[in-house]
Amino acid sequence: MRHPSVVLLASLVLAACSSAPAGPAAPTAVPVRVATVEQRDVPVALHAIGNVEAFQTVTLRSQVEGRLAEVRFKEGDEVRAGDLLFVVDPGPFQAALDQAKANFAKAEAQAANAAVQQRRTSELVKAGIVSRDEWDRVRTDAETAAAAVEAARAAVENAKLQLGFCYIASPLDGRIGRLLVNQGNLVKAHDTELATINQMKPIYVSFTVPEKELPAIRRWNAEHPLATRVAFPGGGKPIPGELSFIDNRVDTATGTVLLKAVFPNADEALWPGQFVDVTLTLTTKRDAVVVPAATVKRTGELAKWIDLAHAHARSLPTKKKAAKPARAKPAAAKAAAKKKPATKSRVTRKK
Repeated sequence: MRHPSVVLLASLVLAACSSAPAGPAAPTAVPVRVATVEQRDVPVALHAIGNVEAFQTVTLRSQVEGRLAEVRFKEGDEVRAGDLLFVVDPGPFQAALDQAKANFAKAEAQAANAAVQQRRTSELVKAGIVSRDEWDRVRTDAETAAAAVEAARAAVENAKLQLGFCYIASPLDGRIGRLLVNQGNLVKAHDTELATINQMKPIYVSFTVPEKELPAIRRWNAEHPLATRVAFPGGGKPIPGELSFIDNRVDTATGTVLLKAVFPNADEALWPGQFVDVTLTLTTKRDAVVVPAATVKRTGELAKWIDLAHAHARSLPTKKKAAKPARAKPAAAKAAAKKKPATKSRVTRKK
């Protein structure tokens, strides 16, 4: 039979062992992603929001006053330079031209008669029959009649111009907008807007960049026109073009400079007034070392090394080396130190 005191002692020993502090927890596993470093050409580019602008914009106005007799296009049509678009009632201007032609004919007849009188008077003056005063008067009349002919001729040309202004044609290739004045309305000279034409082939995209980028843009643009691409915010294939304009001043209110890029726009994919994403490529770094963006971590203190020879990239956290704990002396050394008698120093005083 086991003694009760022995059982109690064993229970105490087990309880003491179970209350001992547990060891440190195992470190949590951290997922590691491996990526391959590559060498490729990397473009150095600026990004901005741009606005599409027509290459040229023309607002059509009548140069004469009258009734709008004809409209020879449909709103939104593509027009060519020289296409007839509007006709202002030409009746009054045709009548003015006919009158000017009649006045010209009259002036020519009067000038011819004055010339005949001048020749006759010249012969009489030589014969001493007509006085010098009469000769001066006849000669003046002839010169006045000749000048009247030139004035009548100019009046005819002006009447032709006024009649020609009744026919309003397109000055450029482009797309015409909505009709602003309907047929039959009275239009005023140099005042009433009839329609607007936008030239869309080619077309501009204007955008602004910070003034700090201006030196680099000017440097690279001096070597060759900078490649520019635009894309719509919703996605799609980028449209290529090139930088064509750098403004001659920096906007002091915003600290930006205005740029324009030109695009062929043969398919009219770009439309005036649209907003697009602009990418302006300054240069290209050849054989640059690149890694996927997901592998670059910027939080915390991180030391990065890139091994170009093996094309590997790795990132290691920098940690300070912990100080080593003091080494405990063995028990035997402690006991020997206690048994060793302390040495006393004796001081001899001179008498």
